[in-house]
Amino acid sequence: MTLSPETKDWIAAQTGHPVRDEHLWTAALTHGSTGEDFDYQRLEFLGDRVLGLSIAEWLYEKGGDTEGKLSQRLNALVSRQSCARVAREIDLSAHMRLGKQARADGGLDSDNILGDIIESLIGACQVDHGFEVARALVRKWFGDAVEGRAGRKKHPKSALQEWAAGNRRKPPEYELLDRSGPDHASRFTVRVSVRGVGEATGEGDSKQQAETAAATAFLDQHG
Repeated sequence: MTLSPETKDWIAAQTGHPVRDEHLWTAALTHGSTGEDFDYQRLEFLGDRVLGLSIAEWLYEKGGDTEGKLSQRLNALVSRQSCARVAREIDLSAHMRLGKQARADGGLDSDNILGDIIESLIGACQVDHGFEVARALVRKWFGDAVEGRAGRKKHPKSALQEWAAGNRRKPPEYELLDRSGPDHASRFTVRVSVRGVGEATGEGDSKQQAETAAATAFLDQHG
């Protein structure tokens, strides 16, 4: 199994280095539901430790806090929710490999799966490029959180849901309008609507990416 050119380019853009071991990165993106004889779990084990060490070192460098406060910050920064937030910011779901049932069950937007694969990618980076590159990747992905900027820019779908609630509207409804192209290079078109307000459409390489684009377009029009 090989990576698509788009995924290879995406990985290279994240790490700043070309993919060397393609099977390694394929495993890092593969959920057990695919039925493959490999998945992300071993790389997640490694990536979890690399993430923890990288963040701990970073917090130590910043100084000022007691050991207790450092531990609290570390636990929050490496939490499943924190990792899933990073995953959504970098559009990880467009590159994940899940089985049909896991996709149907919402696995592409699961905090647990997104967080696990963020850690497995860090593990793959460690194996493919070494600790210095893996640490740089962690600092790139978690910079906003460590520097206290996390949450200032919400994910478009979350922002739209909050906008609808704030305007006393029902939650946004997403509808898949079109899927075209082969399985390995599908293109999705999604419409989002908020009853009594309007609608917008978006396109992407995954249903989640198209939903994000549609939410962004709606907020641009009505936000």
